Amino acid sequence: MKRQKRDRLERAFAKGFQAGMCGRSKENCPYLNPDPRSQWLGGWRQGVDDRLNGIPIK
Repeated sequence: MKRQKRDRLERAFAKGFQAGMCGRSKENCPYLNPDPRSQWLGGWRQGVDDRLNGIPIK
């Protein structure tokens, strides 16, 4: 049996987190649907907070 891809919402959060850590604008969110968009923005906020608090990129 093939492995399923990770949950799409989890992936959206992770991509948003990466964007926040790299200092990209939240206007660069690639999602239009509300659920993945909110997950991406949540990850972006967490990434920005971590970057501003000096947590190193893993």
